[in-house]
Amino acid sequence: MTEPLFRADAYIRETEATALDAAPGRIVLDKTLFYPQGGGQPGDKGIFTLAGGESAKIVNTVYDADRTTIVHIPEDGAPLPTAGERVKEELDWETRFKRMRAHTALHLLSAVLPYPVTGGAVGDGEGRLDFDSGEAAFDRAEIEKKLNELIASDAEVLTKWITDEELLANPALVKTMMVKPPIGHGRVRLVEIVGLDLQPCGGTHVNRLSEIGRAEVTGIEKKGKLNRRVRIRLEV
Repeated sequence: MTEPLFRADAYIRETEATALDAAPGRIVLDKTLFYPQGGGQPGDKGIFTLAGGESAKIVNTVYDADRTTIVHIPEDGAPLPTAGERVKEELDWETRFKRMRAHTALHLLSAVLPYPVTGGAVGDGEGRLDFDSGEAAFDRAEIEKKLNELIASDAEVLTKWITDEELLANPALVKTMMVKPPIGHGRVRLVEIVGLDLQPCGGTHVNRLSEIGRAEVTGIEKKGKLNRRVRIRLEV
């Protein structure tokens, strides 16, 4: 099991950890800053510095099959640590922060458009959500206006935990139809944008909405008879 430090504090950029396992294509540490691919958010990238000073570039991060072990994928030919070796983790912060901003903006988009979410993806300063909106008409300018009004409120973004039972008793908390929050571990993480949105999410987010910056709705597409895809992009 890997301790996911990013859940407690998504702003930590570097730390030291102990290697538990390493082989070509995988490095497992006892704790990590690196977010593993999932929930529409890509896995983190960065650099590991080994005890001898060698650097290993990490090109992706994923969950292992057990969903509790986090696997860092080094580039081909990168040096590998031995079990028990201390490793310095350095996150590709510029990319991570773009994703944090975009992921939080997508939560706001789901508040602007209160329809079931059928899919989504977080990009580097951009993203999209798919909505089961029926025949509802979407106005790009109006959605963009409302989204930026919410961002301008500079509400705080908090995380809290509830039990599996509490989530099952409150099914309306789950907005995503295709991706259900993981249960079976006893508790579920919620992300709260104070006064605006509350939903289960394991991704990384900014602490305040002002960090997102201005958002642009770049497109609205029909995805089947009843689904609409809304794309957003954030100012640099």
